Amino acid sequence: MNELILILSVVVIYGVALLAYQLFGKSGLYCVSALATVLANVEVIILIKAFGMEQTLGNVLFAVTFLITDILSECEGKKSANKAVFLGIFSQIFFLVLSQSWMLYTPSEGDTSMQAIKAVFSNTPRLILASLVVYAISQVFDVWLYHKWWNFTQKKFGDKRKFLWLRNNGSTLVSQVLNTFLFTVIAFAGVYDFNTLFSIFGSSYIIYFVTTLLDTPVLYLARKIADKKKTKERQPSASQENSACDTTTKSSEV
Repeated sequence: MNELILILSVVVIYGVALLAYQLFGKSGLYCVSALATVLANVEVIILIKAFGMEQTLGNVLFAVTFLITDILSECEGKKSANKAVFLGIFSQIFFLVLSQSWMLYTPSEGDTSMQAIKAVFSNTPRLILASLVVYAISQVFDVWLYHKWWNFTQKKFGDKRKFLWLRNNGSTLVSQVLNTFLFTVIAFAGVYDFNTLFSIFGSSYIIYFVTTLLDTPVLYLARKIADKKKTKERQPSASQENSACDTTTKSSEV
């Protein structure tokens, strides 16, 4: 059952990112990225077993943030990709402050949720701080490496559009090694024993490896969406054409 839910999560989360880009452009991707970073920090406290491995949840949500920066790098430029990273950092800081403030309240006698809130968010500061540091390092590195690969292939083959799969996988797979190792150590060292830590690292990277390969078709689809939007922007609207025709008609009449 866990395996099926994880597979469906990949389809739904990647699909939502693509739909957000289709409907709202890069603003939609900014929203999905910020939301994913916050939700991933809640999910990551859950340890499950799937595909024969122990793993934490949140991997797919973290993976989609790398997909989003790659889409923005490819279709909107490096500046837009870095903006998504900074928005993710801002979102995590805001969530950390807000979630910790909840536990400062004194609940009423009839309250039944405060104990559960404290159980969930008592470990949040360490997880979010770990995520914040790792997210900032790995995402900035990913954007930088994506454009390094892009410059290399463009100079080597003289075509800016070719080898999208190479810059996508070449940047994300390397960045995910850094991301997975740093997060596992900072977030869980001292919480779990070495074998569990190694299992978390291994299973997390395997998931990232698979999700990175799966996000490549999504990136191609996103570039098609961007191409269609740019083509549409270049074409004059019907009202503009009518206006131009009216002007031509009037001038000919004169």
